[in-house]
Amino acid sequence: MGSTAQLTARPVTPPSLRERAADVLWANWTGTSTVPSRALYPHQWSWDSAFIAIGLRHLSPLRAQLELETLLFAQWGDGRVPHIVFNPAVPLDAYFPSPDFWRSTTAGRTAGAPGAVHTSGIVQPPVHALSAWLVHRADPGLSRARSFLARVQPRLAAWHGYLLGSRDAGGAGLASVVHPWEQGMDNSPCWDAPLSRVTPADPAAYRRADLDHGAAEDRPTDLDYGRYVRLAADYRDRRYADGAGEFAVEDPSFNALLIASEYALARIEAELGLPEAAAGRAARADTLTEVLVERLWDAAEGMFFCRDQLSGELVPERGVGGLVPLILPALPPSVAAALVRTAHGPHFGLGGAARLVPSYDLTGSAFDPRRYWRGPAWFNTNWLLERGLRLHGERARADGLRRALLEVAGESGFAEYVDPYTGRGCGARGFGWSAALALDLLLDDPAGRDQGGFADEGGFWG
Repeated sequence: MGSTAQLTARPVTPPSLRERAADVLWANWTGTSTVPSRALYPHQWSWDSAFIAIGLRHLSPLRAQLELETLLFAQWGDGRVPHIVFNPAVPLDAYFPSPDFWRSTTAGRTAGAPGAVHTSGIVQPPVHALSAWLVHRADPGLSRARSFLARVQPRLAAWHGYLLGSRDAGGAGLASVVHPWEQGMDNSPCWDAPLSRVTPADPAAYRRADLDHGAAEDRPTDLDYGRYVRLAADYRDRRYADGAGEFAVEDPSFNALLIASEYALARIEAELGLPEAAAGRAARADTLTEVLVERLWDAAEGMFFCRDQLSGELVPERGVGGLVPLILPALPPSVAAALVRTAHGPHFGLGGAARLVPSYDLTGSAFDPRRYWRGPAWFNTNWLLERGLRLHGERARADGLRRALLEVAGESGFAEYVDPYTGRGCGARGFGWSAALALDLLLDDPAGRDQGGFADEGGFWG
């Protein structure tokens, strides 16, 4: 035989960040919605689905629409959108609190809980109208052909009506959360003082399934978890009636997202040929921005703070939620500028000590870079701040945060949350909104938002 031919192996090209993010979303897709994590969070979560749809719209606008439609199908008669929609195929012991704890179909009957699906009885931040509008803009033709906006608009309007009515515990127009899980930043030190009034549930009465999948040093303490269980059980035993619990807090992030979604719902109503409703809703969003500043802004600290409705006092803890109002277009310029300074100062370290904005004050006594919402950085809050910086003209800083988010997303394997200094991943990997929002940052052109698209057709409000 002649000389042996030399075979040259082709180099293996590693998958791109886009491909890896898409793989996470396909792996977490159930057929009608997306789980945050197959292991730790095996059901549908409310604000997770809203953020996931924002990224999913770049891959499949149809699936993004189904994501939101599945969640809103579980809406209660009083307008609330529950924070968990349970998958009946998942064993009860896979997640706690499970459907048999919440008892939505019986304890929630008075409040109009659906009979065909089991849900929790509390809520999460109202990102849904904003998500629905962005999903519509991804493929307006498909959206109109399926009457997507026409079908979700009444549900979104009822959802906002519930929050601005039944949850207005302070009487000033802002919504209150009645459980730390509702605000989404479950274990924040911002809740320590209001929670101290709550007697924890007997630990023998439940089993923490979260510790099967996460390290104890990363998760809430048993004391805090016992208080969460007590609050939820008491709310359930009141048949989910609002206004009589031991915990009621006006949170700046929750209300900023409600205001942002009011603007988005105004866009939806204008698209549907409801100009008077749209104009009134946009005006209300402007007014609510003023109320947010009046009630929760501390000019001396350059931060928004939570207000404990039972004590009437602001809670002097610097959580990342106090920066999230930067997403609001009607925020006074002086307030926006102060928030930018605070984000880049010693408490949050953006552009300096921290790779990503932490969930809690770097200098605070309760800061912990690993423990759930007591210091780690999260992709959804940093995504919101990237949008807020860009909205208020901070293009270079927004570009820097965008680059850092994409780097950390890839390095961490789309972790649930990360050490704010190092970017080291904590919690679940292949986390739904981490992948979805990285995808959005990759595929939603920031140049369009810098040129006015942020408030117009192509960007955050567009």
